Amino acid sequence: MLKDFSGQALAAGLLSAFVGFASSFAVIIHGLVAVGATQAQAASGLMVLSVVMGTCGIILSIRGRIPITVAWSTPGAALLATTGQVDGGFAAAVGAFLICGALAIAAGLWKPLGRWVSAIPAPLASAMLAGVLLGMCLAPVRAVAETPLLGLPVVLVWAVMARIKRLYAVPAAVVVAAIGIVATAHLHADAMGSLWPAPHLVLPTFSVAAAIGIAIPLFIVTMASQNIPGMAVMTVNGYRPDASHMFRATGIASVLAAPFGSHSICLAAITAAMCAGPDAQPDPKKRYWAAIAAGVVYILLGLLATAATAFIAAAPPILIEAVAGLALLGAFGGALVGAAHDPSTREAAIITFLVTGSGVTLLGISGAFWGLVAGGAYMLLGRFRPNLIMPRG
Repeated sequence: MLKDFSGQALAAGLLSAFVGFASSFAVIIHGLVAVGATQAQAASGLMVLSVVMGTCGIILSIRGRIPITVAWSTPGAALLATTGQVDGGFAAAVGAFLICGALAIAAGLWKPLGRWVSAIPAPLASAMLAGVLLGMCLAPVRAVAETPLLGLPVVLVWAVMARIKRLYAVPAAVVVAAIGIVATAHLHADAMGSLWPAPHLVLPTFSVAAAIGIAIPLFIVTMASQNIPGMAVMTVNGYRPDASHMFRATGIASVLAAPFGSHSICLAAITAAMCAGPDAQPDPKKRYWAAIAAGVVYILLGLLATAATAFIAAAPPILIEAVAGLALLGAFGGALVGAAHDPSTREAAIITFLVTGSGVTLLGISGAFWGLVAGGAYMLLGRFRPNLIMPRG
């Protein structure tokens, strides 16, 4: 195994983990806080997410000798940010995280469930994701309007870097935002917390509203925007991992991490391409070292979770939302294209997008679920429409 190690794979893994963490950790913290987590609970969630997903990626990569990169669900965290608190607070949200992980395990064990998820029309799944991301992606605009001295430099640096090297655009924006926070916020050393954050165990509670409003949409968004694209990245690069095994493994990891505030662990998509592609190592049989390196770095970055969370807590919320929105623009654009691509389902997808993006909550259940219901109902109505037309004469 050590004979397969290379500096090139190590560099790819380091870059993959840094980009993955720096590009979206603000989204994770924002999402957890939105559903009721305290600063300490959000730090615990971020730390355990990083450690468990890094460990899971290392184990899967070593066992299969293929580059399996495991990540947190960034679109899922954005979903949490738009959902907000449910009855029962963060304990109910943690219960929903456990249900989401259990559904991922079930999708790996019971193939009909995986097929049912795959049977959800792709335009509707994309439209739901786009609706979930809409509010967050508008945040950079609001940041420039509300705090131009802080928001404008972040957006400008992101835009310039995106034209030079898109991969570094969001990390560069994070650096500029950090400089702005240091220059304007009042940070105290004791508020930054210990270098070794303490995991906070949250006793879960279970409710129908949280299960339908958080768990099911979180499961669908994670499967549609992370797990399925993650498998596609592996296939494109010549790897054929067992999808059922991947879903079971990440589902088990999610269940283990959920009581400590972690929302969802899944396959990586964008950063997976960095570890599975030829830039990581010319020999495909040796690229698994890139994923191992990424896993180690994720574990180490997780130990900085308390300081990162305190740092973000000291910043203007709109600035953190702006950085998160910039990180999600690519996912938002891809979701819009997927939603509107097929003319035959375009109207149903638009309905799903509008209902989800409206942020309405009915019966304690978030708009993401109702968006799928509304779009699906409209699609079914279109199929039965000919039978509803009475003949003339």
